[in-house]
Amino acid sequence: MGNQKGGYYLPEPSHWPLVGSIGLFFFLFGAANWLHAKDIGPYIFAGGALILAYMLYGWFGTVIKENQEGLYNKQVDRSYRWSMGWFIFTEVMFFATFFGALFYARVLSVPWLGGAGDGDTTHLLLWSHFKANWPLLSNPDASLFPGPSEVMNTWGIPALNTLLLLSSGGTITWAHWALVKDKRKQLIIGMFFTILLGSIFLGFQAYEYGLAYTHHGLTLASGIYGTTFFMLTGFHGLHVTIGTTMLIVILYRCIKGHFSADNQFAFEAVSWYWHFVDVVWLFLFIFVYWF
Repeated sequence: MGNQKGGYYLPEPSHWPLVGSIGLFFFLFGAANWLHAKDIGPYIFAGGALILAYMLYGWFGTVIKENQEGLYNKQVDRSYRWSMGWFIFTEVMFFATFFGALFYARVLSVPWLGGAGDGDTTHLLLWSHFKANWPLLSNPDASLFPGPSEVMNTWGIPALNTLLLLSSGGTITWAHWALVKDKRKQLIIGMFFTILLGSIFLGFQAYEYGLAYTHHGLTLASGIYGTTFFMLTGFHGLHVTIGTTMLIVILYRCIKGHFSADNQFAFEAVSWYWHFVDVVWLFLFIFVYWF
């Protein structure tokens, strides 16, 4: 990395962790009250979200300033790479939990309720009329959880969104090659198209959610099919939103000339995250929409 000072870098004491802790407290406290239908919940939640956004803006701004002042060295660069790697690992475990819930429902609990395996007694005594099929359109107790009228179409918006995300993985890689070879115009164009493809993906997903609620009757109250569908696709959509925001910041920094062939970790970190989002979507497309 260019213009670096040698030795072990020790940052100045920072108030940003305290600000982040306060924001996270109000964020989760508001979310809990919102889930319990408290009127004040959404406002506390929004306040916590604003504090967290302020913390991210300020803390990352400080980190960027330190980098541009040449304070970082290889030790700092290495620690950031390890940190980003472990962060993505936690994200892998996060989605693994929800995929695990999906597979448990499909392979074990729903067949048990239908009388398969050791569930024949439960099936006979509770829901003898229930037939275990996936996707689950008719729930065991339809009066409490009315099922959707039909499943989501695989080869419409989901297939198009798959093409969009895979293409965005190609454009950000193309932009990375441009950064390494110091082709500034290609770098900016590649980043712009990556952001554009991610934004179109989010627009199509929002449209698909509208179709799910209005035409398919698929909601969070539609039983296990609805909850697993919206939890997996919804959290993925949140990650795409975060990733797109990160890409916009990186594009701004590219325009400002913050990166070079030997000083580009922030660009690499965001590209790692974006490729991770791409891979998660492939699993979603296969196991949520296709099979």
